[in-house]
Amino acid sequence: MRLVPWWALLSSGCAPFVLIGGWTIAALLEGPAYDPVTQTISVLAAYGAAGFWVMTGALFTLGVCHLLTAWGLRPAAFAGRVALGGGGVAALVVALVPPPSSGGSLRHGSVAAVGFTLLAVWPVLAAVRGAPAPWGLRPLPSIAATALMVLAALWFLIEMQQDDGVIGAAERLVTAIQSLWPFMVVASCVRHPYGDRPPD
Repeated sequence: MRLVPWWALLSSGCAPFVLIGGWTIAALLEGPAYDPVTQTISVLAAYGAAGFWVMTGALFTLGVCHLLTAWGLRPAAFAGRVALGGGGVAALVVALVPPPSSGGSLRHGSVAAVGFTLLAVWPVLAAVRGAPAPWGLRPLPSIAATALMVLAALWFLIEMQQDDGVIGAAERLVTAIQSLWPFMVVASCVRHPYGDRPPD
């Protein structure tokens, strides 16, 4: 029996391409006035931005990808699947409540923070102990993934406090890692020998 359905590999593999492709195209539409190193992704999704529709669509699609991946990732512990799905819901809500063109938004920022947190902790919550689990669901890689995401998020928070910080670069690092890790986990499940689902 296959550990994960084929479409989970598709949904998890599309997530980083949709996110990175979305912010790349939206930045090109915004033109030279936008600096991806010092400005956040949210600027691209703000009302009135030239690439608003591209970035909003990318965030919405990212949320759907995470939800589908959480649904199909049967070998993972249930708590991790819930956290990944919650991160997907947060991405959907972020797409539905973009910040105003005038600046930040408490609603948008709060939902984004919840999404960052859920996507940072899901690897540890999804880890499977005991049985020979797929590589991406073993405790050590899961802890390392969460630690890397937390460190990247801390860098993002530090840059937010700086007047001339590279907040855009930090945000792109943490979101890229968070969008890529589900694919790594699903790919490890696909490569894992067929058999019964490892116990939670």
